[in-house]
Amino acid sequence: MKGNVISAENLSVGYGKKIVVGNIDFQVNHGEILTLIGANGSGKSTILKSILLQLESIDGVVFINGKNIRKMSGNEVARSMSAVMTERIEPELMTCGDVIESGRYPYTNRFGVLSADDKEKVSEAMKLVGVEPLKYIDFNCISDGQRQRVMLARAICQEPEIIILDEPTSFLDIHHKLELLNILKKLVKEKNLAVIMSLHELDLAQKVSDRIMCINNGKAERTGTPDEIFYSDYISSLYDMEKKSFNNYYCSAELKRPQGNPQIFVISGGGDGIPFYRRLQRMGIPFSAGVVHENDIEYPVLMSLATEIVVEKAFEPVSDLSVNKALLIMKKCSAVVNTCNKWGSMNSGNYVLLENAENLGLLIQPDDFHTFLNLNR
Repeated sequence: MKGNVISAENLSVGYGKKIVVGNIDFQVNHGEILTLIGANGSGKSTILKSILLQLESIDGVVFINGKNIRKMSGNEVARSMSAVMTERIEPELMTCGDVIESGRYPYTNRFGVLSADDKEKVSEAMKLVGVEPLKYIDFNCISDGQRQRVMLARAICQEPEIIILDEPTSFLDIHHKLELLNILKKLVKEKNLAVIMSLHELDLAQKVSDRIMCINNGKAERTGTPDEIFYSDYISSLYDMEKKSFNNYYCSAELKRPQGNPQIFVISGGGDGIPFYRRLQRMGIPFSAGVVHENDIEYPVLMSLATEIVVEKAFEPVSDLSVNKALLIMKKCSAVVNTCNKWGSMNSGNYVLLENAENLGLLIQPDDFHTFLNLNR
């Protein structure tokens, strides 16, 4: 069954009477992930805490299955919604198994005694998340990655329809980030859950989310699919970055391009030049490049890092016009580096650049670049 499970109407959140983010409207269906993105301090965590009733909302209503959350009992909310937040908990004398079992408390009697069914739910959650070996280990003696998985297991065995996660990948290495999000995606699909979370890793948000909500300037500024949000110049403005420093294709940011007239011309194409471009950026050396096709893997990186690029239309051979344009730029540079390793009918024009560079005495090999710099200081 797929349908709306949690929604908000005209929600305004903040502290006391001060609104941090106002006029929020959203709805999340079963089997969907809504991810909140935005700069530090924009109000993502404040929104999540207000949904969880950890903060009093200033205005508006949150609904779970059409019911005002404020008219639900604490147990009703706990059975519908669970959370994995950024705050580090430090339980005393509790094993990982004890922490996970606490997710069943909304279903137990007043003494918190787990039934056989409760224990089975705990076991299933531990197996799903892969934390069975941690069951008898003190919770305070495990790594951050293990903590996140234990807390996710706790949230799962609560059997909610909705899971709220605040920066669940914080403090995790790339392996554990991917592992956690793969588990989450599996949960959403197999258990038909609705997930609302915040993420700082834009590339992961792009991959895992069904919809993205962008928090900026005290409002939910834009909501849409990853395709609608990421493939434009919007992300650069959301995070107040230099235009084109955000790579829409790879959903990653590049450092600021070196300033000044290009000193090096790079004959490029096919992807082999990317490490060299970043090397030039790290060294602060402005450079130009060409002739590169619009559909080349190197193109988006060059758009962010190169001072000047000679570009050819996708699927078209490098034209004489492009070659001549590149030659004019190349002759103004101190050196030419060739990073092309393969030549074909589409980039044969670049071979003309290579021959000219050699004839002009400008050509140096990437491996000799460091020596060249030392000799020309």
